[in-house]
Amino acid sequence: MTERIMNAAQIAQKAKGLGPWFQNLDLKGVRTAPSHFLGDYPADKFSRFAHLIPADLTGKTVLDIGCNAGFYSFEMRRRGAARVLGIDTDARYLAQARFAAEVLDVGGVEFRQMGVYDVAALGERFDLVIFMGVLYHLRHPLLALDLIREHVAGDLMLFQTLTRGPDTVAQAAEDYDFSEDAHFQAPDWPRMAFIERQWANDWTNWWVPNRAGVEAMLRASGFAIEAGPADEVYLCRAAEVPFAQYGPAAVYPARPESDTSQGDAAQ
Repeated sequence: MTERIMNAAQIAQKAKGLGPWFQNLDLKGVRTAPSHFLGDYPADKFSRFAHLIPADLTGKTVLDIGCNAGFYSFEMRRRGAARVLGIDTDARYLAQARFAAEVLDVGGVEFRQMGVYDVAALGERFDLVIFMGVLYHLRHPLLALDLIREHVAGDLMLFQTLTRGPDTVAQAAEDYDFSEDAHFQAPDWPRMAFIERQWANDWTNWWVPNRAGVEAMLRASGFAIEAGPADEVYLCRAAEVPFAQYGPAAVYPARPESDTSQGDAAQ
């Protein structure tokens, strides 16, 4: 890390210039979002599901999708991960993450501007993929899960999305007759509400699934639920992709840059 040492006033000034912050980090006593509507977020939330993650990640690789200001990337590094890569589409969040890493003197963490739909370009699989607080902001949420499973999930995935509705989960049959309808009316049937305009003053909140819908999507993408939910968080493991014998689950699977260039040349 850098040898530059900043005092609290300098840290506060720099943090303010990089704001607004969504993650309320503690940068050596300086809070990045002291008036956050969720309080000490995401540290408080993390305390409620931290037990889901292996305490020792020594030698493991971690991909943090939608890393924001880096809170979870830093936590995985503290657990001993050999390499942590945080990706986000927002350059401002990445600037915040790099600054936080500098202040907190956290090495071994890389931040890169990239979206979830482009993860195939990384060309590697990770022991742990973190995919939290992103799904409901995506126009194509199931595709995102498919791409993660197909290209970067080597073993575990820590997953979270906003949910609403009952905590019960309907037990679905293997198949239904075309004329059957009653199961669709059950509140605990897998479902996901679509938000056409805004929710919570955020136009990027596109989807609000119920618990059954979340768990069904995870299974359909080839993730077995190992633990959870704990505060909407699941620990999953890469598993067999249902109906994989009929072709790739990702309808428009992204390809690594090398494959793309070869394909273009062939055309």
